[in-house]
Amino acid sequence: MTPDGARPSLHPDRLLPADPGTREVARRVYAEVADLPIISPHGHVPPAWLAQDTPFRDPTSLLITPDHYITRLLHASGVELARLGVGREALSEQEARAAFRVFCQHWPVFRGTPMRLWFETVLGQVFGTELVPSAGTADELYDQIATWIAQDTSRPRALMDTFDIAFLATTDDPCDDLAHHRTLAEDPSFLRRVVPTFRPDRYLEPASAVWVADMHRLGEVSGQDTGSYAGWVAAMEERRAYFKAHGAVSTDHSHRDLGTEPLEPVEAERLYSAALARRISTVDGDRLRRHMVCEMVRMASEDGLTMTLHPAVHRDHHPGTLEAYGADVGADIPISVEVTRALQPALARYGTHPNLTLVVFTIDETVYSRELAPLAGFYPSLHVGVPWWFIDAPDAITRFRAAVTESAGFTRTSGFVDDTRAFLSIPARHDMARRLDSGFLARLIAEHRLTEDEAVETARYLVQTQPREVFGL
Repeated sequence: MTPDGARPSLHPDRLLPADPGTREVARRVYAEVADLPIISPHGHVPPAWLAQDTPFRDPTSLLITPDHYITRLLHASGVELARLGVGREALSEQEARAAFRVFCQHWPVFRGTPMRLWFETVLGQVFGTELVPSAGTADELYDQIATWIAQDTSRPRALMDTFDIAFLATTDDPCDDLAHHRTLAEDPSFLRRVVPTFRPDRYLEPASAVWVADMHRLGEVSGQDTGSYAGWVAAMEERRAYFKAHGAVSTDHSHRDLGTEPLEPVEAERLYSAALARRISTVDGDRLRRHMVCEMVRMASEDGLTMTLHPAVHRDHHPGTLEAYGADVGADIPISVEVTRALQPALARYGTHPNLTLVVFTIDETVYSRELAPLAGFYPSLHVGVPWWFIDAPDAITRFRAAVTESAGFTRTSGFVDDTRAFLSIPARHDMARRLDSGFLARLIAEHRLTEDEAVETARYLVQTQPREVFGL
């Protein structure tokens, strides 16, 4: 029995196979990778946190407000996002405590979700508490976490060492001056590697309302004349080179589809001029964007930056939420995607280029075995991105391994990415992936499809070697 409001410590066999024999094998495989350093090649931790070693303010702004996995499910349960601090710079202590109480009162809505798994891991392994969130424990739990926050060892730089994060990539606008990254790179006392990621989505959507203003800004920052399509190309190349000089190893792209159909130069210039004059249609905007994405593939084959694509999301599905709180607050919803025909133009040109690494993620699980794995099983440039966002969850990760491995093996995937701005959950997410892959490998051992030595070698490869190779570390 445990005291009221408490739970037993985290189970050492969590996420490992239920069958006792297979579980015992999985334990041995997992033990070989459990304590390896974390390589996080894609995420959204603000670089300012690390450059300025900014102390966390309160439990709510640390754990609740920035994590749209959590806020969206609370919103679905009838909680207004404003009560959670979404869209606000800061909350008073009273407001932060009230928001934390709301989260704890709604703890049952997270049963069965990966959010519960990550949060419980953070509670037990980071804060050292066995309290279960509830209306009755909310204030005590808040106080425990606030006490933890006040310690010098709880600041971002110290946590990079505590969590053993060897490599961390942030996500950055092409016009960013990367001053925070420069601060980190020039600080001899900071021994972890933190790099920017080039995220040009908004500069490739010529039908959007803000695109013309973005082109002016791009021209100012790059020193190129973005009044023509040729100038846009030069500006993108200049900014990519700037990012690479400041440590970037990859670019990140997210659009409604994966189209890469190139245009004739004259047509590209015509559509670009129409977009600058705000006379481009949505259809023609998509045509020009697909051409621009193909140009990004060409640039990646020349400068060697790994190119990641993650399409098929209806951004800001609820207009009222976008208007009230802005983007990236949990109102993005997956849609279906077609891969084979969409990527064929770019792959026909660059798919066998020795300097290209293209990683394609999806939230549409139907394309794993039908399209992505077969493509990655032929094109040396293409890797299948691991499950993330809505499907970085235990069952989905297991389905992914089964769907992709049968035709592409283990070597044609990306290595795990946590894709999060919830800093404290990074170790929990990587541990989840290591446990699940260990379980999958244990099943192959139990079925006499792999030896245990091969499984251990593969597990270590997935955690350490693969992300280094795919992201050119």
